[in-house]
Amino acid sequence: MKRIGVLTSGGDAPGMNAAIRAVTKTAIHHGLGVVGIRYGFAGLVTGDFVPLTAEDVDHKINLGGTFLYSARYPEFAQKEVQEKAVAELKKNDIDAIIVIGGDGSYHGALALTRLGINSIGLPGTIDNDIPYTEYTIGYDSACTTAMDAIDRIRDTASSHHRVFVVNVMGRECGDIAIRVGLATGADAIVIPEHSYDIKEIAKTLKRNFANGKDNGIVILAEGVMDAADFRTELLKYGDFDARANVLGHMQRGGSPTVVDRVNATKMGHYAVDLLLDGKGGLAVGVENGKLTTHDILDLFDEKHHSDFSLLDINEEMTK
Repeated sequence: MKRIGVLTSGGDAPGMNAAIRAVTKTAIHHGLGVVGIRYGFAGLVTGDFVPLTAEDVDHKINLGGTFLYSARYPEFAQKEVQEKAVAELKKNDIDAIIVIGGDGSYHGALALTRLGINSIGLPGTIDNDIPYTEYTIGYDSACTTAMDAIDRIRDTASSHHRVFVVNVMGRECGDIAIRVGLATGADAIVIPEHSYDIKEIAKTLKRNFANGKDNGIVILAEGVMDAADFRTELLKYGDFDARANVLGHMQRGGSPTVVDRVNATKMGHYAVDLLLDGKGGLAVGVENGKLTTHDILDLFDEKHHSDFSLLDINEEMTK
């Protein structure tokens, strides 16, 4: 192996640049050439490649987003498209690839491995919805951004004795909502994986106001419903002043936290070591604080297990 490629795919996440930096610097340390593939799998098929040097990545560790850009490219599921990608890789003497992204990106990495291009997947998604890893790259940063925003929302909520229903990201996985809800002292956390009783939420808010609390915060994962719709339903059971707020894509932006910088660096370094050992079709994760690998195929048969005990803790705190 003389040359490896690295790409980011799917939604961007803080820490992706730190992972690209780690891959590049580690590969160069071992005498390998590194090629950045722009716009994910779409750029892989069209040959949108750029050589990477240590100087190119030196000052990227603190930047959010991905300087290689990203794109969703469902066409990569087609065998003929995958074969075009392999042809581009061989034409440019790229022997292996590191793919940073979520579930869809892992399908692409597995397909390339099966076609003879060893590929390693790194979990890059703010949703934290990848099996066999406690942290995905970008998750901690997204939670920190959301927490900071909600702390500010609470200031205005307290000033006007209001309830705010705040949408955070997470279509099918409520990990951001759970962690941020506990960190901000939310009165209720609503996620797609658990049923909820909106009457009980209204009851909790009214009780807290009656006991002297001057604000209310409901953290709502976007996969449940829109904050405005939830507010409309909530007001059927309470006469308090309530507003809706959608944090949206701000959760994907900004400088990555120390947790994401360190995890991304460790994962990128480890991914290069795996390729040097001739391994492919593997996904890197963090379990019990240690780096682990699993066959990518195993991830498709497993679900991410959220820490729902945090919901119980938060519920106790609201009573």
